Amino acid sequence: MSAPTSDSPSAARNIYAFGITSFLNDTATEMAYWVLPAFLVSLGAGPAQLGLIEGVAESVASFSQLFSGYLADHIRRRKPVVVAGYVIANTVKPLLAVARSWPQILLIRFSDRLSKGFRSAPRDVMVAESVPKNRLGSAYGLIQSMDSAGAVAGPIAALAILSRFSIRSVFWAAAVPGALCVLAAWVGIREIRTDGTESGIAAEKRSATKSSKVIPTLSIAGVKLPAGFYFVLIAVTIFSLGNSSDMFLVMRAQNVGIRVALAPLLGLVFNITYTLGSWPAGWFSDHFSRRGISRRWIAAAGYLIFAAVYFVFGRAPSTLAIWITMAVYGLYYALTQPVLKALVVESVRADVRGRALGIYFFITSVATLAASLITGELWKYYGAGVPFYFSAGLAAVSAMLLVITPRATARA
Repeated sequence: MSAPTSDSPSAARNIYAFGITSFLNDTATEMAYWVLPAFLVSLGAGPAQLGLIEGVAESVASFSQLFSGYLADHIRRRKPVVVAGYVIANTVKPLLAVARSWPQILLIRFSDRLSKGFRSAPRDVMVAESVPKNRLGSAYGLIQSMDSAGAVAGPIAALAILSRFSIRSVFWAAAVPGALCVLAAWVGIREIRTDGTESGIAAEKRSATKSSKVIPTLSIAGVKLPAGFYFVLIAVTIFSLGNSSDMFLVMRAQNVGIRVALAPLLGLVFNITYTLGSWPAGWFSDHFSRRGISRRWIAAAGYLIFAAVYFVFGRAPSTLAIWITMAVYGLYYALTQPVLKALVVESVRADVRGRALGIYFFITSVATLAASLITGELWKYYGAGVPFYFSAGLAAVSAMLLVITPRATARA
């Protein structure tokens, strides 16, 4: 039986398969993620070690994403790469339960992020091939909602386990949704055939080829991409230099007075908002795009929300303020994660989507590496407030850059 074409019902159902897989994978990830800072402290580590671990983890993800983007454009079967990424991630995660030092945690996070990097671009290209161009925001938004729903289920499960067992028990329990994630990916995801068809992606490729005659382009490593893509990339990169690991938010909350046992609840609070907002944000970006309003405005609004949240965390006036702003923080994710992916995918030709996504993931991940290292050092030498003010300022600048895109790049 041949793989479904990009406009078939089977291909559309691929979106739900990716959504279920993302839900289970993020449930496993978030069970472990939100208790990791407290676990590091119990091993004698602090903010500097956390910054190093998260920075190295993101850097390896960035390099693997760049390679996987190239790979996604040159292989016929992307499913094995995606499934393998989920297998590796959910095999190493339970090993946190036997870690005895922070370098061991560094190695585990390294492996986890490496596998995520390899599966990201092929997965997002398969998503783009499964829906029409005018539904990209909704597709990415739905998957992001399922992903963040897992980030709600994960902290709840972690809280339930912590009420009776130790932190190490949380890591062991994460193996259950991890195994189900691998099973869902293997059974549910289908390859999408795009060659030899005059609909879907083939039509988009012809349209993009025609439009490329009037749209300014730049070339990196022989890949020509619209200048507008790079302009957006600059704005996102500047923002990412202040977008350090969320674990610093957890550490700051504990610094203000929120108990370690409530750390998973912090994740729950912002992920509820994230879950409820992602799909509507993606849908609205599709709706505005059809009316000639760029998705950039929605992403810029998300950056301004990020700036406000980090400013409040810098001041940290009370524990109540931390809880409220943590809930608002989910809106930043909802307004940027699915929308920026759709913006990148729709701005380039169909045959270079993987490489465009790879470049996007690579540059932002490298900047995120720098962000975690910078935040750790600023915290160490200047106190807890300064790195949060720094991040808020960069987010505000990036929001302005997104909405003042030159006319030529806006047409692109």
